[in-house]
Amino acid sequence: MGALRALLLALAAGVATAKPPNIVLIFADDLGYGDLGSYGHPSSTTPNLDRLAAGGLRFTDFYVPVSLCTPSRAALLTGRLPVRMGMYPGVLEPSSRGGLPLDEVTLAELLAAQGYLTGMAGKWHLGVGPEGAFLPPHHGFHRFLGIPYSHDQGPCQNLTCFPPATPCKGSCDQGLVPIPLLANLSVEVQPPWLPGLEARYVSFACDLMTDAQRQGRPFFLYYASHHTHYPQFSGQSFTGRSSRGPFGDSLMELDAAVGALMTAVGNLGLLGETLVIFTADNGPETMRMSLGGCSGLLRCGKGTTFEGGVREPALAFWPGHIAPGVTHELASSLDLLPTLAALTGSPLPNVTLDGFDISPLLLGTGKSPRQSVFFYPAFPNQIHGVFAVRSGKYKAHFFTQGSAHSETTADPACHASSLLTPHEPPLLYDLSEDPGENYNLLESVAEVTPEVLQAMKHLQLLKAQFDATVTFGPSQMARGRCCSPVLQMRKLRHGEIQGLVQGHPARKRLG
Repeated sequence: MGALRALLLALAAGVATAKPPNIVLIFADDLGYGDLGSYGHPSSTTPNLDRLAAGGLRFTDFYVPVSLCTPSRAALLTGRLPVRMGMYPGVLEPSSRGGLPLDEVTLAELLAAQGYLTGMAGKWHLGVGPEGAFLPPHHGFHRFLGIPYSHDQGPCQNLTCFPPATPCKGSCDQGLVPIPLLANLSVEVQPPWLPGLEARYVSFACDLMTDAQRQGRPFFLYYASHHTHYPQFSGQSFTGRSSRGPFGDSLMELDAAVGALMTAVGNLGLLGETLVIFTADNGPETMRMSLGGCSGLLRCGKGTTFEGGVREPALAFWPGHIAPGVTHELASSLDLLPTLAALTGSPLPNVTLDGFDISPLLLGTGKSPRQSVFFYPAFPNQIHGVFAVRSGKYKAHFFTQGSAHSETTADPACHASSLLTPHEPPLLYDLSEDPGENYNLLESVAEVTPEVLQAMKHLQLLKAQFDATVTFGPSQMARGRCCSPVLQMRKLRHGEIQGLVQGHPARKRLG
């Protein structure tokens, strides 16, 4: 058996050296663990994602380290905890001066250095900065089409449903200037017509893949859809079509976009040469009720460290390399950078990484090396450190705090009125039996077995050791204001940003 295992590992390693795969990384927005048909929702219409789940590896225990947009996206692209990079507290605003630091190495930069044609479509939300210093072209992306932050961070005058001029449900930040749609470093339109946006992104993505094949290069596509973030929108073919209202319509359009991308890959004859990964940035915004998504059997949602906020659906599809199945192994969005580096033969950046190479799990040659997961709140600090730790099947909450994003649920612990609360001893849950975190093992004498006590001590030790080793970087959100939102967007509208950013002294080189 030892010789066979060695052979399998050698064959898996050969994937990186023989021909690196094309990579399509699809990142949904505010999608709950219970929102897809393959994860148990009875009325979601997600046939394309369900086919990926049936034909690939479906994760049941896949996590993000923070349940908010900006920090989650920073973790995905760097393999590092957001606090190390200063991507805290909260999220970046349109007027924020900071952004993903230029010395951070992203997935796009790793792959561009290996000859990949890299492109991003969709929601960036990692900073604009003075003269656009933090936009995707400065972080390894050869091509970019998208909105630099969340589509609700501006007024909704162009958020219209069908028939024409019928306002969609939902509200946005009316006090700000309209959001721009950027093409690389230039403003294409401001504001964009949101119901037509997903089709634009799909067209952009298909062009990227086609051009890469024409050039004889592998491609990396980061497809960061605005779906299913509130307020929802969708194209005419999807509006009013689902049984879940506007949320279901936007989910249908996201699923159709996934289908269109897979069709394009197939038409290029690249299905067996393309690794497709699908996941999301954080759990549902339950304060929106039926318009906010569903965390299924999990507790709470966006903005919290309970399972509903940090456990996400995740799929990996690569015909001929990843066998169809379901895995209960621990994995995280932090693991994608080291995993894709291994699969493409890319050297790892010389920084502290918080992710692990899970390629043996994907390729069926081994298990996940990840044994534990650490969760920070939306507004972290070094005094409290991580709020929760999972190791194996056990999870301990040392601090809990509700969030406005998780209002309206029946559980008061999810709500903003549930203030920061320390727990000594911690709340302790066996997630293999109680994924909904309903039954604190330390509250019942019958449950306090020697194994449970040992698990509690182990998790306490993990937290203490981990907190002692993590240094918080200077907050990018607290670096002051770039300028007034009106001034910053006026520069963008007039095209001034293109020349200024291209000549920026800190601009990164692309491979």
